[in-house]
Amino acid sequence: MNDDTMRQWVSTLPSDDNWFDEPRPRRAVEPGDDSSAPDPSGRHGDAATGDVPDGDGIDRLNFPVDEWALVERHFDRDLQGRTETIFTVANGYIGMRGNSPEGRYASEHGTYINGFHETWPIRHAEEAFGFARVGQTIVNVPDAKIIRLYVDDEPFVLATAEIESYERRLDFRKGIVTRDLVWRTPGGKRVRIYSSRLVSFSDRHLALLEYEVEVLGDEASVVFSSQLLNRQDGVDEYRSAKGSKNGGNSFGSGADERFDPRQAEQFVERVLDPRIQDTSGDRIILGYQTRNSGMTIACAVDHRLTINGVDVASDLAALDDTIDVASDTELAEDLAKRVYRMRARADTPIKLTKYVSYHTASSVPTRELADRCNRTLDRALDETVETHRARQLAWLEQFWESSDVVLRGQPDLQQAMRWNLFQLAQASARGDGLGIAAKGVTGSGYGGHYFWDTEVFMLPFLTYTQPQIARNALRFRHTTIDAARERAAELNERGALFPWRTINGEESSAYYAASTAQYHIDADISHAIAQYVAATGDTFFLINEGMDVLVETARMWSDLGFWRRGDAASFHVHGVTGPDEYTTVVNDNLFTNVMAQENLQIAADAVEWLRSRHPDDYDRLAARLDLREDELGEWRRAARHMHIPYDENLGVHPQDASFLDKEVWDLDHTPDEQRPLLLHFHPLVIYRFQVIKQADVVLALLLRGDCFTAEEKLRNFEYYDVLTTGDSSLSAVVQSIVAAEVGHMRLALKYFRHGAFVDLGDLHGNTNAGVHVASAGGMWMAAVNGFAGMRDHRGIISFDPRLPDGWQGIDFKLRLRDSRIRVELRTESIAFTLESGDAVRVQVRGETVTVEPGEPRIVPLAHQGERRTRELSIDTITGAYRSDGSPLTASVPVVTGAIPIGESSPVMSHGAAGHPLDHSDARSVPPGA
Repeated sequence: MNDDTMRQWVSTLPSDDNWFDEPRPRRAVEPGDDSSAPDPSGRHGDAATGDVPDGDGIDRLNFPVDEWALVERHFDRDLQGRTETIFTVANGYIGMRGNSPEGRYASEHGTYINGFHETWPIRHAEEAFGFARVGQTIVNVPDAKIIRLYVDDEPFVLATAEIESYERRLDFRKGIVTRDLVWRTPGGKRVRIYSSRLVSFSDRHLALLEYEVEVLGDEASVVFSSQLLNRQDGVDEYRSAKGSKNGGNSFGSGADERFDPRQAEQFVERVLDPRIQDTSGDRIILGYQTRNSGMTIACAVDHRLTINGVDVASDLAALDDTIDVASDTELAEDLAKRVYRMRARADTPIKLTKYVSYHTASSVPTRELADRCNRTLDRALDETVETHRARQLAWLEQFWESSDVVLRGQPDLQQAMRWNLFQLAQASARGDGLGIAAKGVTGSGYGGHYFWDTEVFMLPFLTYTQPQIARNALRFRHTTIDAARERAAELNERGALFPWRTINGEESSAYYAASTAQYHIDADISHAIAQYVAATGDTFFLINEGMDVLVETARMWSDLGFWRRGDAASFHVHGVTGPDEYTTVVNDNLFTNVMAQENLQIAADAVEWLRSRHPDDYDRLAARLDLREDELGEWRRAARHMHIPYDENLGVHPQDASFLDKEVWDLDHTPDEQRPLLLHFHPLVIYRFQVIKQADVVLALLLRGDCFTAEEKLRNFEYYDVLTTGDSSLSAVVQSIVAAEVGHMRLALKYFRHGAFVDLGDLHGNTNAGVHVASAGGMWMAAVNGFAGMRDHRGIISFDPRLPDGWQGIDFKLRLRDSRIRVELRTESIAFTLESGDAVRVQVRGETVTVEPGEPRIVPLAHQGERRTRELSIDTITGAYRSDGSPLTASVPVVTGAIPIGESSPVMSHGAAGHPLDHSDARSVPPGA
C-alpha cells in the first residue's frame, strides 16, 4: 500500500483514532516558543458540531490547522509548485521561495529582489503609435539558498529519498521557515536534517540560513556544498532538458503546460553579465550587471561551521582530535562554492550557518555594492543568530500587535487569515520606496510588475495598520510621475497617466485594450492618497508629493472626458476599460466614471485647502505645475455633471454604455473544464457577452458606496454576481464585502472562504507562480469592511456590522491619526477601546461614538443586518426586458478549440504580442523567445 493509498484509508477511520500517526521529527524548541499545537485530528471547521466545510483545496492530514503557523507533515512532490510559494520567506525587498535547501528538483527555483529587472524591446505583430515599447521583467537573482548534503558520498535528494519523518513549519510570529526530517540513507544510516531560513525584517539586506545534520547512532562522512548559483543564466545539473523556468524541473508546478498569460516572461539570451567573483576565507561574492537595463547586483555569503556547538573557525582546539574538517572554495562566473568535508561522530550535530546579503542599484558600480554587502555581513557576524532571531520576533510582535485580525471560533479561517496578513508584510515591509508587486517577491508571476492592486487592495490594510509602509508605497508613485506625464502626452492627454503594469515607471503591457485603456489606475492612486491622508493626517506628504499626483491626474480626466449638450449637460469618458478585463474599450464604464468623479473632487478640494491653509506651498505648487485658477472650476463642473449610467427597466447601473445590449453568458451551464474562460475562448468571443472576469460595478459599490442607495446596491449586486466568473483572484473578496452589506450572507461567507484559500488551496491553479498578494489584502478588507462593516467615505469612519451566523466575533485594530483603537465585534455589540493617542470619533449606524481613554465604549447592536435567503442564479436576471423591449436570454458559446500548448504557444512565437485577457496582461516576448 503506497503513502497516498494509506492516507486515503486512514482518512476513512473515525477522527479520534490517532494511533496511526507517524513519528514526528523533533523540532528545535526555542525559549518562549508557545506555538499553537496543530489539531491532531486534522479536522477544520466548527469544533462543536464537527461540520467540516469543503472546497478549500487543502489536505488537512498533510496541512493541519495551526492558528499561528503553516505546517506540512509530508513532502508531496506533486504539490511542490504550490508549497514553494506558500513557504516563501521575504521582507518586501528580498524573497526566497520555499525550495528545498539542497536546491535540486523544483517547480521554480527562485530568489527575487523587488524592482531588480531586465528590459527588452516589445515586438508587436502589428505596430501602432503609442504602443508600449520596452518590456520589464523581474530577474531571478543568484541563488544563495543552496546547501547540498552528502553522507558517505550519497547525495540527499528530497524528492527521491526515503524519509522516516518530516515536518516543515512557517511560523508567522517568528518569521522563520524550518524543516525537520529523518532520512534513511541507501546504506541504512539514519540522519536527522534540520534547516531554517530567515529573511530579516529589521535588516533589509540580510538573510540567515541554518543547516544542521546529525547522524543518529552511527558515524559517517559528511560533506556540505554551500553554493551561490546564478540560475538566471548558469546551468544546474538538475535543470530539465527542456529548460523549465529558472533551472527547475516541471513536476509539482501546480499547472499544466498550456500557455497561461498569468505566468511570467522567460529569457533565452543572457541577462546577468559577470562583473565580480571574489572570495576571502569563508566568504564568497558574485556581482553582475543586467545587459539591457544596466542595473547592478552583488550577493555575498559568509559561513560559520559548528560541531556540537563549537565554532570550527574560532575554537578548533575544543573539538575531538578524531574530528577532521577540511574546506575549500571554487569560484566561477556563475557559480561559487564553499565545500566542507568532515567525519561525523554519532549523535553529534553539525551545523552550517549562511549569512547572505544582497544589494542592488540602478546605476551604482558593482564593486560598491560588493562593499555594501561586506559591511552588512560584518555587522551581522558581530551578533549571534539568536540576536537576529530575537530582532525578527520583536519586529513581528509589533506587526501583529497592530495588524492582527482575530476570527473567534474559526480556527481554519484564522490560520488562513494570519497567513494572508503575513504575506502582506512579506510583500511590503522593506520595499522602502519601491512598489509592491502583484506577487510580492514570492515568484515570477506577472513579471514582478506593480499594478492597481497596490492602491485598491493592499493599501487599505497598510494605511490603517502600518501607515509608514503605506507612505513608502505611495511615494513610489510620485517618483514615477515624470514617466506618467510622458505617457499622458503620448496619448494626447494633459496631466499624467500612470502605467497599468510597470517596474520602472514606464508602461510594460503590450495589449492596450486590457492595460493602457484602464485609465482608472489614475483614480485608484488618487483614491489611495486621499484615504491615506484622511486616516493619518500626513499633510507633509500631501503638500510635498501627493498634491502633484492629485493635480496631474485630475488634469488627465478633465482632458480625457468630453461634454455632451442636451436637455442637461453631462460629462462623459469614452474608450476605456474598467476592472473587468472580459469587457474592453467601452464608453462610460461606471467604475471609471465614479472613480474619475472622486479624483476630480479630491483634487479641487485639496488645492483649495492648500491655498487657504498653506499659501506659500500653494504658490510653489502653482508655479511648479503651471496651475491655473480656472482649472479647479473645470474639475468641479466635470465631477458634478459626470455621467452615471442607469437603466430604469432593469433597475441597475449598466457596467458601460453597451453592456446590457449583449447576450448573457450562462455561467450556470458552463462546464468547469472551460474555466477560466481566457484559456478556452478567443477574446472577441468573450467581449460579445455579458460576462465578467472580476467585480467591476460591484467594486464601485464598495469604493464609492456613498453614491448609491441601499436598494441600488442590492439590485446591482444580484444582477452582476451571476455574471461574474471569478476568474480573477481579485473578485471574491470584493463580492464577499458587498454580499455582506446587502444581506446575502451565505454568499459573503462562500466568497470569504474562497479568498482565504486562494493560494493555500491553489484555487486558481497558478499559485506556483507566486502569492496573490492583492487577494491577501482583500482578506483584511473582507473581514473589516465586510463583516465588521467599516467604511471611510469622506474621511468618516463608520460601522454597520454583518457578523456571520455562528461566529463568536471579530477583533482588529485601526490606526487613526496618532491614535490606535481596538475594535471587538460580537453578536450583540461592538466595542471600541482607545489603546494610544487622543480621543477618536467613529459612527455606528449613524450614531456618533467618541472613544476616549479609559473603559471600552460598548455599543449595543439590535441585529447583524438583514439575512436574505434568495438563491441567485442566471435565472435571476434572464427573462427581464431591456429598455428597448428585448428580453435577456442566456447561452454558452460552443468550444471549438483551446489555447495551443508547448512550442506553438503564443509566448514562444517570435514577435507575438501575447494574450490579452489577464489580470493585466498581454504578455510580450523577451529577446530570443
